[in-house]
Amino acid sequence: MTDDRTTRIRALNDCLRCTGVGGQVVITRGIQALGPEKLRAVIAAVTTFDAFSEENDPHGEHDFAALTVEGARVMFKIDYYDRELTYGSEDPADPQVTRRVMTVLLAEEW
Repeated sequence: MTDDRTTRIRALNDCLRCTGVGGQVVITRGIQALGPEKLRAVIAAVTTFDAFSEENDPHGEHDFAALTVEGARVMFKIDYYDRELTYGSEDPADPQVTRRVMTVLLAEEW
């Protein structure tokens, strides 16, 4: 069972992951090096990912996943920072005090 705060964090994370709205998205050099076609496939896979479970999403925030896209092991991670991107956010459920950054990377870059 999730509480209202977790539900709000999940909704904000899903908005960033699925639409790019509500934060910034960072693509690592490893992902870029896959080339434009595979990059499009990775982005499509990340934005449509919905296989969250207790095992891969224990806090119910939809802030991380690992998946395989055309043979490449890919991960995404959403981190919560203050508005200046200096410190961690005091309240990830509040977009007024939080900047989300989603990083899409190859597993070997972790």
